[in-house]
Amino acid sequence: MMYGRKRTINTTIRYTILIAVGIIMVYPLLWMISATFKSNNEIFSGIGLIPKNPTFDGYKNAMKSYGGQINIIKSMINTYSYVIPRVVFTVLSSTLTAYGFCRFRFKGRNFLFAVMISTLFLPQVVLNIPQYVLFNEFKWIDSKYYLPLIVPSLFASETYFVFMLVQFMRNISKELEEAAQIDGCNTFQTLVKIIAPMIKPAMISAALFQFMWSSNDFMGPLLYVKTPTRYPASIFVKISMDADAGFDWNRVLAVSLISIIPSLLVFFLSQKHFVEGISAGSVKG
Repeated sequence: MMYGRKRTINTTIRYTILIAVGIIMVYPLLWMISATFKSNNEIFSGIGLIPKNPTFDGYKNAMKSYGGQINIIKSMINTYSYVIPRVVFTVLSSTLTAYGFCRFRFKGRNFLFAVMISTLFLPQVVLNIPQYVLFNEFKWIDSKYYLPLIVPSLFASETYFVFMLVQFMRNISKELEEAAQIDGCNTFQTLVKIIAPMIKPAMISAALFQFMWSSNDFMGPLLYVKTPTRYPASIFVKISMDADAGFDWNRVLAVSLISIIPSLLVFFLSQKHFVEGISAGSVKG
C-alpha cells in the first residue's frame, strides 16, 4: 500500500516537472505565434498570449516584396530548391562513405578515418575563404543552380553524419551480409537491401539534421548568392527588416513563422524515426 502511494507521488512529481519544463520551452514559440496578431505597442506591453486587438496586418505585409522582385513564397521556393537536393545527396554520400570505412579493409583506412574525424574540430569560418576562392575559380558564385551549396554534399562533406552512420553499421552483424552474398547479392545490393533498411532511423536522423541546418543556413547563401531574386528565406527574413520597410514586428514575426513552418512539419512527421535514430545511435553493441 505504502509502495503504491510512494510510486504515485513520484510519478506525479516527475510529470509535473516535465510539464513545467515543456511549457517553458514551448512558450516562446506560442508567444511568437500570438505576437503576429498584435500591434507594436501591444507586443512590448506584456507577455500575454491572447491579443487584445487582433490584426492580420502582419501576415498581409509579410506577403509583400522586399529587396527586389522577391517575396516570402519565392524565397521559400529558392530555399528548398537547394535544400532538398542537399539532403538527398548528403544521406547518399554519407551512407556510401560510412559503408566503405566500416566494412572494407584498405591501406590507410584508420589514418583516413582519423583525418576525417579531425575535420569536426574545424570551425566553418576557417573554411569560408578557401571555399569561396575555390568556387570562384569554378565560376560557381551566384550560380542559378546553387552549385556551391549543393555540390559539396556529393562528397560526404558532413563528417558528423558519416561518423553516426559508421556507429550504426558497427551494430549490424556481418553474418547478415555474408548470407546475402551467399544468396547472390553483390556489394551494392547488400548495402541497398540489407544495410540501408537496418540503418533507416540513422539515415532519417541525418536527413532531418541536414534539412534543418540547411534551411536555417545564413552564411552560405550570403556568401554565394548575389542576385536578390535567388535569395533564400534566411536572407529574405533579414532584408525584410531593413530601414525602408520599418520595424513592424508583427510582420517580422509573421515572416519568420511562415519560413519555419516546413521545418516544423517535417520534424513532427518524422519525429518517431528521429528519436529512434538518436537513441539507438547512443548504444553500441
